[in-house]
Amino acid sequence: MSVDVGATIVIERPIAEVSAFAGDPSNAPRWYRRISSAAWQTDPPISLGSRIAFRARFLGRELAYVYEVIEYTPGEQVAMQTVEGPFPMATTYTWRPVGPRTTHMALRNHGEPSGFARLAAPLLARAMRR
Repeated sequence: MSVDVGATIVIERPIAEVSAFAGDPSNAPRWYRRISSAAWQTDPPISLGSRIAFRARFLGRELAYVYEVIEYTPGEQVAMQTVEGPFPMATTYTWRPVGPRTTHMALRNHGEPSGFARLAAPLLARAMRR
């Protein structure tokens, strides 16, 4: 069973601020409550090919995985996919202005869980949505 979860939010800050903050993997533990740590495996700042090791808590378990940046358009989009971890997963962040000081941010996680995660895919999807 595949997992495909999206979330959106409108943030009362200019797109340059939102994309700089949310697009920096170092900040992920500050705003993405499931992520407990993010450690660069390549030198920052973010660029194509950057690798970041994340630790996250889902369903009472700690997951460790490494993402590689596969698409990057500053101020518009960051797309990453796992290169190490319990199952193949991709995450995309996109930003667009909805006013001079307001930004629409979308987050999408999708992948094909295997092993324990495959059995728990419906629960995993609900946990991601929260």
